[in-house]
Amino acid sequence: MKLPYEAELLRIFVGESDRYEGKLLYEAIVSEARQRGMAGATVLRGVMGFGAHSRMHTAKILRLSEDLPMIIEIVDKPERIADFLPELDKMIEEGLVTLERARVIAYRYAEEK
Repeated sequence: MKLPYEAELLRIFVGESDRYEGKLLYEAIVSEARQRGMAGATVLRGVMGFGAHSRMHTAKILRLSEDLPMIIEIVDKPERIADFLPELDKMIEEGLVTLERARVIAYRYAEEK
């Protein structure tokens, strides 16, 4: 797949223990993005954060959290992101979704040997 020079970055903030239809939410989001043939997705685990409830989530040893912040980033063509947003809206009960323009510098993959 060739990404255009101008693309969009979809960033989704959810909790590590959030679920959708019995599956971890971040896994469900990435699976849906893959099924739709999107360019790619990356999941990052935050070591500390808080959201709308101002409840602190941290990975400090004295206060182990099972609900660390999870960030899913997806870069793709604006129209593909737009098509994904209604499904994402159904999946997310609590969280934050942001969208910004992204300039693609390189999107490469090596042929399998």
